[in-house]
Parts: sequence; structure tokens; C-alpha cells
Amino acid sequence: MSETAKTPADFWFDPLCPWAWMTSRWMLEVEKVRPVEVRWHVMSLAVLNEDKLDELPEEYAENMRPGGKAWGPVRVVIAAQQLHGDEAVGRLYTALGTRFHNEGLGVNPESIAAALRDAGLPADLIDYADKDTYDAQLRVSHKEGIDLVGQEVGTPVIAVPGHDGERIAFFGPVVTPAPKGEEAARLWDGTLMVASVPGFYEIKRTRTQGPVFD
Repeated sequence: MSETAKTPADFWFDPLCPWAWMTSRWMLEVEKVRPVEVRWHVMSLAVLNEDKLDELPEEYAENMRPGGKAWGPVRVVIAAQQLHGDEAVGRLYTALGTRFHNEGLGVNPESIAAALRDAGLPADLIDYADKDTYDAQLRVSHKEGIDLVGQEVGTPVIAVPGHDGERIAFFGPVVTPAPKGEEAARLWDGTLMVASVPGFYEIKRTRTQGPVFD
């Protein structure tokens, strides 16, 4: 890789998750302060949890079941990717996340339709929210991300090339509000540092604050 080339950072997300949304906004800040280019990929909390629905709180499980609200957004995103290319993914994610999280409009057909307009994508993509047309491709994208980190995590997953050619992948970081400027750069540098250590698995503390959307 040349000195001027940007490091690709593959980012797997489910639009439903507010914490993944926070991390994604941090990654946009990282792009401004480090030679990094984010490549967006969809994963699915519904797919991740489909074999353990009986272990989940009922309201959350209801969202994950077939026909639940977790399926529509990821199906629309994967349809956009399949029909309009990879570049559409990040654009649509920003539009969906802004509607779902920043504006608090909820995960519903109206929000998805508005996000498609905001992203400059065809309105009829919303028809895929209730179709399994691209579920196979969704599962392939999901599997690529989750195989890097294991089944015991969620969204987001981030992967970057390591110095030895092996991919460095990790879940998170879980952070709020999304750091900006030099703070975003320090978090990126530190995350890569700990994630690159063989045998390193986890740093964690109790969350005392919910997502702060700004």
C-alpha cells in the first residue's frame, strides 16, 4: 500500500441499532482525521438472533421474528446495494439512521420511504422490505462480518488490514456521543492498538448513559 493510499475500514451495521449508529458517525469523523476510507456493509440482528429468540426479552424478540421491524430496513439496504451498487449503502444508511435515531421518527415504512428520498434512491426499493428476494445476499454479507469476530457480539463490526496481512476485526467501540476531531483520532488509534494484540478480547464497563445524538 502506498503512503498516499487510504486504509480500507469495512463496517458492518444494522440500521436498527442506535449504538452502531453512534459508531458509524464516529467513523465519518475518523475519515476526516486519518487516512481511512469506510466501506459499508449490512448485517442483521434478526439473522444473528434467529436461533435464540426464546432467550430474548419478548418485545425485542418480536422485532427479530419474521415480519418484525428488524427485517425491513436491512432488506431495503441490501436491495439498494444489489441494484444500485456499493456506493448506495452508506448514503442510505445515513438517511435511515438520521430518520430512525436523530429525528426519532421510528422504524416504520414512512421513515424508510423518506430515507430513500433523502438518499436519492428509487421509491420502489421499499417494496423489498417485505420480500426475501435478496435474503441470501443479506446472509452472505452478515456472515462475512460476523465470522471475523464470532457469534457472541452484535453490530457494528469493523475490520481493517493489519501489518502482517491478517485482518484486524472487532465489535464496537460502543461510545456516546460520537467523538469528533482529535478525540475521534485518539479513539481510532487506541482501538487499533488494542485490537491488534493477539489474544486481546474485551474491555468493558457498565453503560451509564444512552446514545446521545448530535
